[in-house]
Amino acid sequence: MFTITIIGFVRHGVTAWNKEGRAQGSTDVPLDDEGIEMAHGVAQRLSGEQWDVIYTSPLIRAAKTAEIIADSMPDIRLLSDNRLRESGGGLVEGLTEMERVKKWGHSWRQLELGFEPQEEIISRGLNFIEEIKELHPDKRILVVSHGGFIGRLIKELVPYKDLAMDLENTSVTIIKLQEDRNLCELFNCTKHLQRIK
Repeated sequence: MFTITIIGFVRHGVTAWNKEGRAQGSTDVPLDDEGIEMAHGVAQRLSGEQWDVIYTSPLIRAAKTAEIIADSMPDIRLLSDNRLRESGGGLVEGLTEMERVKKWGHSWRQLELGFEPQEEIISRGLNFIEEIKELHPDKRILVVSHGGFIGRLIKELVPYKDLAMDLENTSVTIIKLQEDRNLCELFNCTKHLQRIK
């Protein structure tokens, strides 16, 4: 008998570094006031839906977003998992695109700057997904994480769909994990932010 686990990916609320275009990676940057407001918006939206457990990246911008969501669902467990952290940005963390170009030239992406290897990011992401499928068959799981990490993982889970990598802050993406092929039921949805604006 096949089980289906549904994963709702939520990107954290906005930070000052997001607005400045600074690479965050593993740097622990907090939400700004707007980011907290956005987290309350997505929490209000998700509280009207059925979810069974929340997993979050330990980085504060994701953990705070997850905490606000969990507060709107009194009976839900909130668990932190280091595999959900953002991909490591090495020496570019804290720098804007302009600062990177000034420091290393336009081809800075080709340099060895200490980025976490793509295969390691994918490996820890898929490892987490496999464990979730075993632990929570037929359940609906919220995963609060980061744009770069979620974007890469979705491309692995739904390779046949041409989905953009750039996810909006507090966007909701829902993937149904199935035996034959996974289904993306919702992608990068921010309808809850319309109320805030």
